[in-house]
Amino acid sequence: MRLGRRVRARSFFAALLLGGCLGPGPDALAIVDEIQVYTDDLDARGESGLELHLNSTPSGRRTPDYPGDVPPDHGIRITPEFSWGLGNGFDWGVYLPTATDAERKFHLGGAKLRVKWLPVRAAEGLGGWYFGINNELSRVTKAFSDSRWNDEVRLIGGYRGPDWLIGVNPIFGWGLSPGFRGTPDVSLAWKAMHDVGQGFALGMEYYDDIGTLANRLPRDEQNRTLYAVMEIERKSWSLNFGVGRGLTAATDDWTVKAIVGISFN
Repeated sequence: MRLGRRVRARSFFAALLLGGCLGPGPDALAIVDEIQVYTDDLDARGESGLELHLNSTPSGRRTPDYPGDVPPDHGIRITPEFSWGLGNGFDWGVYLPTATDAERKFHLGGAKLRVKWLPVRAAEGLGGWYFGINNELSRVTKAFSDSRWNDEVRLIGGYRGPDWLIGVNPIFGWGLSPGFRGTPDVSLAWKAMHDVGQGFALGMEYYDDIGTLANRLPRDEQNRTLYAVMEIERKSWSLNFGVGRGLTAATDDWTVKAIVGISFN
């Protein structure tokens, strides 16, 4: 259920961000196994679910960025995410990323643990503002990241109207392994969706890897992708499907993504 009351969150957010900004950060490179904008979705206490994240790159980078890297061209990334509701605006999840490369070789990715908190969220069935934060700690293989240990802080904000939704995620990523500690990587993700039928919506999602907090990349060197997206919502399952076009020479030309959600309740 959505929480109608507001919780004082300033000190919590400040502590998390301050800790992140003072902590280590990378120039680490990584596979994008999850292409998603976080909005006001939250498992209630006792609820659990599975999201299967799938994405493929029909046309993209073919050369490794570092030893052990799996280039995205003609690869497929499959990542199951199991989630559980904790109540009081919290849920948590576990990701198990995998990938196949252009030669159809299979690569295990390790594991990621996340905790999400949405202290501001409208009651179920009602519109309104939502704000929160998600923290993700990962230990992954070289196939997925040049840094084995990583941390990501994702701010969550937006508004749900009667038949539309807007969401924005500023994202800060740190490499925690030796040799990858520096200023955080910064990226931005947003989405805008409009309901066109019962449980069916169309819209756009946009992802921009800006650079690091200390060094913004030139515009034509940023990884920028715009997706046309459709979403289906049903009682026990959901689907997010999108086709993305790279907007710069540094970006993969085309990416196809899908998120299949299943509720176990």
